[in-house]
Amino acid sequence: MPTHSIASYNKSARLFALYQRLPRSKDKAISLTELMSIYGDRPDRYANERKNLENDLSSLNRIFNDIFYSQALVREPVWGQNISGQTARFYIEPNFSIDVINEQTVFFWQMLANYTANYLPASFKQSISEKLAQLDRQDKTSFNQSRLGQWQDHLITLPSIVQAPKLDSGVLASIHQALLENKQLHIIYRKKWDEHSNVRITYPKGLVFIDNMVYLTGFNPTSDHIDDNVLLKAHRNFAVNRIEAAEVTEQLVPDWVERNAFTLENLRKLGKLELNNGLKIELVLKVQKYACQHLYERPLSSTQTITVIDDTWNEVRATVTNTQRLQDWLVSMSQLAVVIEPNELKAVILERLKSGIALYEYY
Repeated sequence: MPTHSIASYNKSARLFALYQRLPRSKDKAISLTELMSIYGDRPDRYANERKNLENDLSSLNRIFNDIFYSQALVREPVWGQNISGQTARFYIEPNFSIDVINEQTVFFWQMLANYTANYLPASFKQSISEKLAQLDRQDKTSFNQSRLGQWQDHLITLPSIVQAPKLDSGVLASIHQALLENKQLHIIYRKKWDEHSNVRITYPKGLVFIDNMVYLTGFNPTSDHIDDNVLLKAHRNFAVNRIEAAEVTEQLVPDWVERNAFTLENLRKLGKLELNNGLKIELVLKVQKYACQHLYERPLSSTQTITVIDDTWNEVRATVTNTQRLQDWLVSMSQLAVVIEPNELKAVILERLKSGIALYEYY
């Protein structure tokens, strides 16, 4: 059971906690008001937390429908029906359980363990480990012989060229705690090129996964302001492997950090979650025709257009974010493509290519 209010967790954890706490019989069905006694604990945010509770119940219902093909989460009156002033009540069908042993559930828990367990809070990681141990005891042989289980012999994930950095489990645990409890974080951080570490306070917002790196995204301490753009100047990203120590403080993150403008999705759209030299740019490339095929399959953006110039070249246009990863990709395409616009980006790529040539000529 969660040690903090369900509302304090991120969405995936909230849904998991709700599933555990909902009653398993019709005669024990519970109303939204009753659920709020275990969901939220901040009177000043009651209205927002109640709305989040409604959304979480709807999300849980969709998950049961889409993944388990089950109407397991029951609402009375039924989902989609106007309650017309009635008090809606909720419960889970007593015969339903995500613990039912079949190919799909075993596969789900294995994938969860393989790809997310290292980044979950310790309590959830332990739950997953216990679940897999239980499944191993109950029906491992049957799963391995099933059609889905046999996929294990036909799937492999190749590692990145450079290996993932080691992450300190204590630092991760503190980050998880700060995020779930909405508290400020005291960190000792060393920038990539600095010889010495710095002590700083951050308002943590979330974790960002880029290739095999993990970043903590958040804000430097600053006073509230009516202009979101002023507050965005305090936004920072920290490579988790460069955080040498982290300690959760007793101070809550200020309310402005929870503004809709600063959701992880909006920060992503603003280009704040990775190194970039500005926001959106209108990229124009001249790409050798045979090398352009993968851009049909994997476009640079939803706005991408490709125009045939002649038998050798195509022109590619796309609205993209000018990130470090984009520049690295353009350098890797150097013998196959050339930047036409914007001129500022063309100059950056040209300078990197000249530096590379000079280095190789020197050695």
